[in-house]
Amino acid sequence: MGLGGCIILIATGAILTFATDWQMQSVNVDVVGIILMLVGLIGVLAFSSMSRRKRDVVVPPPVIGGDEHRHL
Repeated sequence: MGLGGCIILIATGAILTFATDWQMQSVNVDVVGIILMLVGLIGVLAFSSMSRRKRDVVVPPPVIGGDEHRHL
C-alpha cells in the first residue's frame, strides 16, 4: 500500500468517525473509523521509515594484476 492509500484510509476513517451519524445494530461506525485512521497512520509511518532508509553503495575493489590487457 502506498502513501496515497494510507491517506485515503485516514480520510475515510475521519469521515466515518466525525462526519457521520449512522447507527447500525451490530457495528459501531465510530470504532471502525478509528481503526481505519490507525491503520492509515501505521502505513504512513512504515512508508516514511522505509523511504528514509539509506542504501550503502559498495564500490568494487580495483583489479590488481596483469590480466587487464589479456587478449583471447
